[in-house]
Amino acid sequence: MMIDTHAHYDDRAFDEDREELLASLKDAGVGTVINVGASWRGCRAAVDLSRRHDFIYAAVGLHPDEVGCLDDEKMAQLRTWAEVEKKVVAIGEIGLDYHNDVEEHSVQQEWFVRQMELADEVGLPIAVHSRDAAQDTWDLVSSHAGKARGVIHAFSASAEMAMRYIDIGFYIGMGGVVTFKNGKKAKDVIAKIPLSSLLLETDAPYLSPDPFRGRRNNSANLIYVVRMIAALKGVTEEEVIETTERNARELFHI
Repeated sequence: MMIDTHAHYDDRAFDEDREELLASLKDAGVGTVINVGASWRGCRAAVDLSRRHDFIYAAVGLHPDEVGCLDDEKMAQLRTWAEVEKKVVAIGEIGLDYHNDVEEHSVQQEWFVRQMELADEVGLPIAVHSRDAAQDTWDLVSSHAGKARGVIHAFSASAEMAMRYIDIGFYIGMGGVVTFKNGKKAKDVIAKIPLSSLLLETDAPYLSPDPFRGRRNNSANLIYVVRMIAALKGVTEEEVIETTERNARELFHI
């Protein structure tokens, strides 16, 4: 079954029908979801969701827009979740965002490194957010090569950069953007990287694929991503699902 390796069901966009929607995912072919923390509230909610649903796992970490609230006490709590909660399978989403520039670049970089160091120490992979910061993200991640492994979420850089990450043991996360008519770069990446290095994701409630672009996303829409990847790679949808499921289980140990 399909594994959604990056969703945010803690988001308030799901407040009215969260439980009903989650209950419907198995019938849509989705067997596992990793709910990824981004804010402090989101991390708490991700852990809670993983406790209440057998098929949901959690990642805990702070998005670069949110790192201004981090301190030693909160880092200690992230460590506790990572060490005590058996269904916390990654540190994320962490990284750099130079598009929004909510926090100074130096502040983003400091907390990105500290959260990667935490991942190294607790033996978990990282889920990396990178927007308009491709080179700095690469410089910081590659300096940890051989320690933390992980996935570059919602990959938006070049196929050449994707291969650099793959060469150091990272996976590439792709979602709805690959279905967009203007998603040429994403399609080029898919065409050029091995299927064995690819993970499926939605970023729900964001980045809905065509034909639902602009509407609330959910994990059932992964099938549209699968169909596009299958077409680009010249393989069956079943091969895409089976390979990406195997990739996710290998990375996150689920």
